[in-house]
Amino acid sequence: MRRTTQVRLFGVVAAAALLLTACGGGGIKNNTTAGGTKACGNFNIAVNPWTGYVSDAYVVGDLAASKLGCNVSYKNVKEEVGWQGMSSGTIDTILENWGHADLVKKYITDQKTVVDAGQTGNEGIIGWYVPPWMAQKYPDITNWKNLNKYASMFKTSESGGKGQLLDGDPSYVTNDEALVKNLNLNYQVVVGGSEAALIQSFRSAEKNKTPLLAYFYEPQWFFSEMKLVKVNLPKYTPGCDSDPAKVACDYPPYHLNKLISKKFDDSGSPAATLVKNFNWTNDDQNLVSQYIAKDGMKPADAAQKWIDANPDKVAAWLQGTGATS
Repeated sequence: MRRTTQVRLFGVVAAAALLLTACGGGGIKNNTTAGGTKACGNFNIAVNPWTGYVSDAYVVGDLAASKLGCNVSYKNVKEEVGWQGMSSGTIDTILENWGHADLVKKYITDQKTVVDAGQTGNEGIIGWYVPPWMAQKYPDITNWKNLNKYASMFKTSESGGKGQLLDGDPSYVTNDEALVKNLNLNYQVVVGGSEAALIQSFRSAEKNKTPLLAYFYEPQWFFSEMKLVKVNLPKYTPGCDSDPAKVACDYPPYHLNKLISKKFDDSGSPAATLVKNFNWTNDDQNLVSQYIAKDGMKPADAAQKWIDANPDKVAAWLQGTGATS
């Protein structure tokens, strides 16, 4: 599953830039607090650095504050730091987990300090993509076996004479270094930065008709703006990625799940029930993310707009929490 290095971006427009800034260094930092009563108590939500996760966090956080009376704090952290926080008790939940078999073993299986809280309903895809113009002009580029033929097109000042494969935030899960090596590709992985940086790279490449091969993922609101084309890597089969150093296959499909700390689960907090009930689609998440990243809405306002438009889904999530309408 998504392994040691990870690549997904935060990137939102100015309205959400504060969230990205708060992630600096990967440590735990409070961002905002929504006031509530002591009926629920404190509810600490990890916020990982990509817009889709921000959508998860603020929709759940809004309901926890407004319907359950929780004192909600958003903790902007990298993924592994969020697991550490759940184990130590400083974070109550991660709302979108991308596998991490090593962390599952450490914190769920061995230490038993973290609990699987069920599926989010989101289906995750990771892969390599090119802008639409490239797939139209070079249709065979979508087969990995032809990438070396085009490597010289992707050279940059940072790729050391090889083709550049652009990755995102270094905290994201990625097998790209191993894939380049094991597939004998004449490429160099170059870290591009945030989700926003990746998106801007695709925009520039499409506008200026410049070559770009980059790591990207779904769910992702940006696909509603630009139909990126995925490169077909060797087909994923169960176990083909079991040894991180020997990976030579595509990324697996990810059935994204939620996590809560064991201490939080045992507390009986109504927010723990809300987290377990929370379930939506890629389209739901992408819509909230588009409000944030493209329309410039504040995350809390974007969450509230979606909540107001989806009362039936919200009511299902609040079942068993004791919330009043």
